[in-house]
Amino acid sequence: MSTTPPPTAETGAPPQAWTASLGWYAAARAVYQDGHEVTLLEGGQSLFPAMARALAGAHHEVWVATYILAEDSAAAQVLAALRRAAVRGVRVRLVVDGFGSLAALDWLAAQLHGSGVDWVVFRPLRRWWHWLQPSQLRRLHQKLCVVDGQVAFVGGINLIDDCHDLTHGWSEAPRLDLAVRLEGPVALAVEQTVRAVWTRAMFGHDWRQEVVQLWRAAEPLHQARALWRQVRMVLPRPEAAAGPAVEATPGSAPSLGVSAAFVVRDNLRQRRTIERTMIEAIHQSQASIDLVTPYFYPGRVFRRVLLRAARRGVRVRLLLQGKLDYQLAGWAARALYAELLAEGVEIHEYTAAHLHAKAVGVDGRWATVGSSNVDPLSLLLNLEANSVVRDAAFAAGLRAWFDRALQGARQVAPAARPRGWRAWLGRVVVAWVARIYLRTAGLTGRY
Repeated sequence: MSTTPPPTAETGAPPQAWTASLGWYAAARAVYQDGHEVTLLEGGQSLFPAMARALAGAHHEVWVATYILAEDSAAAQVLAALRRAAVRGVRVRLVVDGFGSLAALDWLAAQLHGSGVDWVVFRPLRRWWHWLQPSQLRRLHQKLCVVDGQVAFVGGINLIDDCHDLTHGWSEAPRLDLAVRLEGPVALAVEQTVRAVWTRAMFGHDWRQEVVQLWRAAEPLHQARALWRQVRMVLPRPEAAAGPAVEATPGSAPSLGVSAAFVVRDNLRQRRTIERTMIEAIHQSQASIDLVTPYFYPGRVFRRVLLRAARRGVRVRLLLQGKLDYQLAGWAARALYAELLAEGVEIHEYTAAHLHAKAVGVDGRWATVGSSNVDPLSLLLNLEANSVVRDAAFAAGLRAWFDRALQGARQVAPAARPRGWRAWLGRVVVAWVARIYLRTAGLTGRY
């Protein structure tokens, strides 16, 4: 296991910047910083070459986290870029989810053998009893890459070809998906997040070795505390910080770049930050809301805020799956169609290909793109990560993408919504299944 210290002058950002930047994790909300360059990337065909260019310029460290890593040419392209960086002496760390990447683990091991790339599996499923553990329902669903603490990629795109689906095989039309390239202060928050996930994964994988190291250490208690702080991303005492926690790098000049934030959902300090960030933006909306997600089954508060926005005249457009990958997910979304359509919400089902993008745009000035769906798995269980951008130009680009995507969708007519006892029964069944799943994972209370 690695007990990686905070970055130093030799490995990336200065330690005072790394410490101060932890302020974003102290607040259970989006903490915005100025000074970013932000680019919307459509599909792996745009993301993977952009990642390769960033990796080619890496000098110190690269951190990557993904839910799915598939055995195909697209993933091989990214792995080749990681290997090249490692050969140059860059420290490269990759963490993959034990369920999402299960089928490719042997291939991945062969691809990275002797390459210098360190990789680990988050919550592996090596033994039959692993499948019986409730904690295994909480997966690593983040898709992140950060280079030298300066350039980050955040989104919903796994390391898999756009035309490759693990369940349905290969298709002619590419999957609809999104990611964001961010250059600026928020990249440090992305790095801290992947570091924490890596440490948690390594602790479960190689804890015996770590215990021995702690026992033999000159100051075992101090080292154990440092490890625990890294796993939980515990904040230092205020006097230890080099400056105000929510400010940009101390000593840097104010920047007029794009305002952005990075938000996560974990099972520690940030349990519902992504959900609250979306709800706050929807609550403040005045003109338009565009929401795209493959899995749509929001909780009561989210639905209430969305419906209230529609009632006060905000144009609400939802782009959901029309080509279902999981039937139950389609049933869950369609169980809500009646109340949404009755309030004037526009619902479009994307049928041109599989839909995997997760994004929300509000009033042409605010947008979020990331890994989080609008369903209980993403909002309450999985590890998720979203970028949040306050910029009219970026929001306009997302809206233009949304409008183009609608050309491959069909609009659900209000007359087509389910009625009567069938609609009621559908909602009851879906709610019951969701409740059982969440309780199995250890969550109680109403969603």
